[in-house]
Amino acid sequence: MTLSGLAEEYLGWLAIEKGRSANTLGAYRRDLLSATVAFAALDLTLEGASVVDLEAYLASLAGRGSARASVARAASVLRGFYRFAVDEGALSSDPTSDLRPLSSATALPKALSVDQIALILDACDGDDPLARRDRAVLEVLYASGARVSEVTALDLMSVDRSDGLLLVRGKGNRERIVPLGSYAAAALDRWTGPEGRGALAPARWQRRGDESALFLTARGGRLTRQATFALLQRRAAVVGLSDVVSPHVLRHSCATHLLANGADIRVVQEVLGHRSIATTQRYTKVDPEHLRATLERAHPRGRPRTSRS
Repeated sequence: MTLSGLAEEYLGWLAIEKGRSANTLGAYRRDLLSATVAFAALDLTLEGASVVDLEAYLASLAGRGSARASVARAASVLRGFYRFAVDEGALSSDPTSDLRPLSSATALPKALSVDQIALILDACDGDDPLARRDRAVLEVLYASGARVSEVTALDLMSVDRSDGLLLVRGKGNRERIVPLGSYAAAALDRWTGPEGRGALAPARWQRRGDESALFLTARGGRLTRQATFALLQRRAAVVGLSDVVSPHVLRHSCATHLLANGADIRVVQEVLGHRSIATTQRYTKVDPEHLRATLERAHPRGRPRTSRS
C-alpha cells in the first residue's frame, strides 16, 4: 500500500515550505500510511473519510494500546493533511474541523533507579568492538539525556574530548552543548580507539555520512534508532530489565536523577533541549520526599519549628 498523490504532496510541502526534519517526515508518513491502510480495509480512501471514520480510527489506535502521545500525533497529522487538502482545493471541507479534541496529557515513563542503570551499563562487559560500542552508546544516552535520534545522528566531530563536551543537534535543527561526564567520556575513548570503532570501520563506506558517524553497526553503517533500541533491550535482558527500559526511559532517568540531586530545573531544561520550561516540568516528576526536603532547607519558614524556652 502506498500513499495517495495528495498525501505525497502534503509531505513534500512540509519538507520544502515548513522545513520539517527527515525524522518528523518519517513519522508523518507512517501515520498517514497507517490511516490509509485502515480506511482501505473499509473500502474508503484517506480523502473520502468522514469525521466519524476518523474518530473510529483514532479510537482503534488507542484500543490497540498505542501511547496517548502517539494517538495525539496521529490526530495532529490528519488535521494538517486535511487543512492542506482544503487549501489546495482538493477537498471542499475539512472533516477534522468537528473532530473531538484529544487530551494532550501524556503518561511519563517511570525512571530507573541509579542501581538499575548501573546494572544495565555493567551488562555491556567485554573488550570486543560491539561491547565497547554498546557501553558507549548507553553511557551517552544516560549522561546527556539526549533523544535516541540525536545520539544516532552524532558524528565524530560532535565530541570535544579535551573539554568533555558533546554537540547535540536537536529538534528544529537547534544545537546545544552537553557535558559528558567522566564515565561517558571514558566509554567513548574506548569505543573510538582502534579496537572499537576502528575494528568495525569497513574498507569502503557504503553510504555518504557513514564515515563521519560516531556510532557504527556491525556492518560499518551508521547506527539506527531501531538498532539502538535492540542493543539496549539485549543488554537489559541480561539483568532482567528489558520490560522496563527504552532509550526514552534513559532520557527520563537522566532528568529525574539530575533534579533529585539538586540540579536547577533551568539546567535540566538546557540539557534536554526543551524550548519551554513547562515541557521540562511535565517531563520530570520530582520525588515528593526530595521536594519536601528542598523546601525545608530553602524556605525561611520551611524548617521544623523549635520550641521556645
